[in-house]
Amino acid sequence: MGKDSKAKEAKGKGKQAGGGSDESASKGKGKAGKGDGLGTCTYVKARHILCEKQGKINEAYKKLEEGWLSNGDKVPPAEFAKIAQEYSECPSGKKGGDLGWFPRGKMAGPFQEVAFNTVVGATSAPFKSTHGYHIILCEGRKN
Repeated sequence: MGKDSKAKEAKGKGKQAGGGSDESASKGKGKAGKGDGLGTCTYVKARHILCEKQGKINEAYKKLEEGWLSNGDKVPPAEFAKIAQEYSECPSGKKGGDLGWFPRGKMAGPFQEVAFNTVVGATSAPFKSTHGYHIILCEGRKN
């Protein structure tokens, strides 16, 4: 991946994958990095699904793919919430995975990176953090 990224960086599109988590940045977020202020906002509003086991998060993502993502559609927050209630092992799962607005620096490492680099309305691919495996739906961003 790294050898061809110099050509992309020259066009201003290599920023997305350059954050250190190539695994999460390279899966499922193809609409990012087009002058939309990603990574520069101060607050993000998000929902998430957290699972301890990779197999379970993959099941949840498969439901999102089958319902919306494979067609190129955005997952409606209400539908994401239903899947979060079914699959998420985080206490926020009872609230549809709603984390509300949170500032930069509040969330740990990969979670913050993905949350602040996902386009509003987009759903991240599954990724790993110290707490388990996550999927994030970005609902808003502000300074």
